[in-house]
Amino acid sequence: MDVDLIFRIAAIGIIVAVLNQLLVRSGREEQALMTTLAGLIVVLMMIISQISTLFNTIKAVFGL
Repeated sequence: MDVDLIFRIAAIGIIVAVLNQLLVRSGREEQALMTTLAGLIVVLMMIISQISTLFNTIKAVFGL
């Protein structure tokens, strides 16, 4: 796992948090929730590829 992936996830988290606060303070709670969900989905899609790589590595190590 690269450190680059951790920095990308952290950057997405910071951007989503700032957008969430801006939208909540302007009275757009629904859009803030959608922004948070979109950020979560993007991060999960990034993590799924890493989990797939992990499982393939485990299969190769144990010869399954």
